[in-house]
Amino acid sequence: MHRKAMMTTSNGAQSAHRQRNVILVTVAVALYWAALYLYRPTLPTYIKSQVPDNLPLVGVVLSMYGLGQMIMRVPLGILSDWAGRRKPFIIGGFLLAAVGAATMGLFPNANGLLGGHAVVGVAASTWVPLVVLFSSLFPPKEAVRASALLTLVSSSSRMVATGVTGMLNEQFGYTLAFVLAAGAAVMAALVIAPSRETPVTRRAPTLKTLGRLAIRRDVLLPSLLSMLFMYSNWATTYGFVPIIARDLGASDVLISRMFMMNLFVTALCNWFTSAAVNRFGARPMVYLTFVSVGLGVAGAAWAPTLAWLFASQLLMGVAHGVGYPVLMGLSIRDVEESQRTTAMGLHQSIYAIGMFAGPAVTGLLAAATSIQLAFYVTATVTLIAGLFGTRLMRGGGARHA
Repeated sequence: MHRKAMMTTSNGAQSAHRQRNVILVTVAVALYWAALYLYRPTLPTYIKSQVPDNLPLVGVVLSMYGLGQMIMRVPLGILSDWAGRRKPFIIGGFLLAAVGAATMGLFPNANGLLGGHAVVGVAASTWVPLVVLFSSLFPPKEAVRASALLTLVSSSSRMVATGVTGMLNEQFGYTLAFVLAAGAAVMAALVIAPSRETPVTRRAPTLKTLGRLAIRRDVLLPSLLSMLFMYSNWATTYGFVPIIARDLGASDVLISRMFMMNLFVTALCNWFTSAAVNRFGARPMVYLTFVSVGLGVAGAAWAPTLAWLFASQLLMGVAHGVGYPVLMGLSIRDVEESQRTTAMGLHQSIYAIGMFAGPAVTGLLAAATSIQLAFYVTATVTLIAGLFGTRLMRGGGARHA
């Protein structure tokens, strides 16, 4: 009887410990994404105002966010697995987000914007250990559910952050949003510092291990599909859609509301994604993602009015809300715990290629032709390649979810 009481007390303490960690990590994630997105809705138009008549340079500055992640996410995942710890890397990333935001706000020239956005891209690599740290608080079989919950938190935070961007710009100028973003990043570091992390078994990095992960179909295919989706999303929604909106007469406040609406739909879809995957399976959700992307990007290219442009961003919100957590969860679902950070780093590095290439390539195409034609090309390629890649997925049925 005494032993049973002790076990009950121990289980209760472990449950309270877990709940405290979940709360601290959740709050830190919300502040972290606010730090990355407080200035994002009007960043393309802000850059364009600093480097007028130079769409390729606008695309290059925007692509720095993806470049930092593309370079750093695999090494960060490997280092984290090697150290058996995630929190020190997370805190370092939060502080880099503060440095990058402050640099862009205080030095609004080509070099400051390029350098600052590159630093923010490196800071965004922190999402690798953050996802794995949060996922470790749940049973492995709930990887997709944990990803959907975490994505819901990030989407909600980004929705609030982007919702106030236009008001901040119009009332106080562009600089304040960057300063507030830096402050939110520092607060995130302070919030997560008291959380307790259970060290995992250290795993020395080897090229053989990384190579085996990279050729695993259950890791590689979801990563490539995420790369394709991110290419379209960062070429359009986070790339040149705000410039189209400005050409159609939108103010900073209206652009901010468009982003907020997009992220509201994303968060709403995150909420239902876990249940939908359990009922219908992963593959139908990924099909839905790429159909929504194709229609959304083509709709943005065609949009004759702001209302139609808003509608296109609703579809992009659906795609992001469904596809992102499903593909992210699938990429680590069957990977053992000691390699999950490396696998997540690989997944996010691969999709960061799309985040880098999307704005850069679209800027070049837009300068040579037009933004609209570049969008039509993107929509066509993404739809065809996305549907084909989804067809190749294994274990996509409901019984495998």
